[in-house]
Amino acid sequence: MSRTMEWAARAEHLGGIPRKIVISAVGAFAKTVASLLNNTSVHNADTLLRLVRSRPPGVPLITVSNHMSTLDDPVMWGFKGFPIFDAKLARWVLAAEDICFKNAVYSYIFRVGKCIPITRGGGIYQEHMNEALERLNDGEWLHTFPEGKVCQEDEPIRRLKWGTASLIVRAPITPIVLPIVHHGFHEVMPEKFMFGRRPPIPLCNKKINIFVGDPIEFDLPAMSQMAIAQSRNGPFPSIGWPSTSDGLDEAAQRCLYTKISEQIHAAMERLRCFGKSFLKS
Repeated sequence: MSRTMEWAARAEHLGGIPRKIVISAVGAFAKTVASLLNNTSVHNADTLLRLVRSRPPGVPLITVSNHMSTLDDPVMWGFKGFPIFDAKLARWVLAAEDICFKNAVYSYIFRVGKCIPITRGGGIYQEHMNEALERLNDGEWLHTFPEGKVCQEDEPIRRLKWGTASLIVRAPITPIVLPIVHHGFHEVMPEKFMFGRRPPIPLCNKKINIFVGDPIEFDLPAMSQMAIAQSRNGPFPSIGWPSTSDGLDEAAQRCLYTKISEQIHAAMERLRCFGKSFLKS
């Protein structure tokens, strides 16, 4: 499987000018929606800003968040003080291929804007997941929505897909993983606004709250050994995954990705509950 317009995603494409134009335009849109048309509050923003601007050289960052609307990214980065116009610091993000890459024009814009197309249901070893891994290898920042789809109901964090966990395990340098939970984007861009469709433009005068957690710690060597032991206790269905660089077979990977996803889920759910209590106070 070839990579969709990979050439447009390269930093050196046309001297980086298209990327700067797209990042600036998208940044202006995000800042307008988040900071001018609506009221956005960010709790523990300093942690996010510090990790985006000045984490150790070569160490990648993965931010994970719930997914409440099609505007979550980029609008969640449009709050005051965030370097949203800096094309070098801008996040890479996993984006649904069937929504963001419908045609050549969309594909070019999203590719220049540091989006990586993901085929939902395509599995953790699809070609563009390998591209995401390459960005982590470069020490970049990657944002993911591990729930896998938009959910606008006020309910607990849903079961997470394994894609994020697989990237954490497969990256040569373990990424810093930062959980984020937000509330209010479902009012800015409701899925069923009129005649069962989204509004043509973002709604205004809404309250957006973004809650940034603390980095999640993973003891990957210990977790890997536990996964190997657990994988020996029963049969696991096989679909032909390759072994990891440190020798984990498919059964062990399934156990390990489950444990890591559960840890991320628990951190996000605690943050969601904190945010809910905060909003009631």
